[in-house]
Amino acid sequence: MTRTVTLVLLDAAGAPLGALPPFDVPTPWWQDIAPVVEAARKRYGVDVQVLRLLGGDDTGTVGGAVTYLGQVNDPPTTPLRPTDPELAADPLRAAYAEPGGPARSLAWATAQLRRLGRPVETVTQQRTWNLSAIWRLDGAGGTAWLKQVPVFFRHEAAVLRWLGRAVPGRTSTLLADDGDGRMLLEHVPGEDRYGAPIEERLAMAADYHPVQVRSVPDVAELVAAGVPDLRAAGLATWIRGHLAAHDTSSVESLLAGLESRLDEVRRCGLPETLVHGDLHPGNVRVCGDQRVVIDWGDAFVGHPAFDVLRLSEGLEHAAAARVLAEWCARWRGSVPGCEPERAVELLRPVAALRLAAVYAMFLAGIEASERVYHATDVDTCLKQAAEHASMAAGLDVASG
Repeated sequence: MTRTVTLVLLDAAGAPLGALPPFDVPTPWWQDIAPVVEAARKRYGVDVQVLRLLGGDDTGTVGGAVTYLGQVNDPPTTPLRPTDPELAADPLRAAYAEPGGPARSLAWATAQLRRLGRPVETVTQQRTWNLSAIWRLDGAGGTAWLKQVPVFFRHEAAVLRWLGRAVPGRTSTLLADDGDGRMLLEHVPGEDRYGAPIEERLAMAADYHPVQVRSVPDVAELVAAGVPDLRAAGLATWIRGHLAAHDTSSVESLLAGLESRLDEVRRCGLPETLVHGDLHPGNVRVCGDQRVVIDWGDAFVGHPAFDVLRLSEGLEHAAAARVLAEWCARWRGSVPGCEPERAVELLRPVAALRLAAVYAMFLAGIEASERVYHATDVDTCLKQAAEHASMAAGLDVASG
């Protein structure tokens, strides 16, 4: 599947120039910008910085026709089609999606690398969407990555600093950050393990357990550094707050009993820890026998079972049961007398409910043209939460 791209261009001062003729790129994912930039350079001799999405076909965010807004320093020689892009300011627009935003961020990143004795020779825009802008910076000193995130992910730098100090080698090395969403990261070799089989997931879970155990005495420090505090009753309040504008009738009883359910989870005896928040295999980068967990923007302080539930998603029942069983055994070894199996089952519907609230937070915090990426996610997760809660209630009735 391919995309057919239209690039609406602004000049260096942010004034509209017009649109390039549509062209195809080989990857379908709308947030994947590198092939868009490369094709614009090869076809039309234009060096463009893509700012943001303007719109696209009703194909979700994969394939079809899609239109982006980009900025150039030198206008192209190719005749441009007249166009009238929406340029009105939006208080929810990410700083990196504003005219001049990428240039300011790259100037910051290249200055930081120069200070470290690593002058930048080539820069490649990799991704831009409502959750991040990512650039690759190469030079004789190696590869680094500029990652810039919106306000609701700005605690990621604090998490990376703690990880680098407490459990070095377990994640990307933070080279610099500006406290406002920009991060400069050392390159991590390897590949992201989307669709990893069961044996790899077992190894990922085993590697990750010491990180969570190590975080137990430092949860107050993490919260003080800005990491969201989703412990116990705070989680219930956070979920309800973010879902207030959505139809939650399908999970009404689950929401009503949330505090009681979380009290039962607390009585299972597991400690609260640093939680990655999105621990699927695609966020684990593997090189040989080295596994590094990346992308900590969803991190929070809360119950460790949320991560293993995410890691076991998409597996056949027997394989998921193996991941969960080994996770439970490790926690029983770390905290004698705890009941991890019960905690997992109590939190299974809450995990889907929390994800619904996460997506609701995204929708409330991003401009309208970017909401297409998450348009169906809240309802999908609410449906999953209702199904898990119903299944659990049925098992309780059967066992009773």
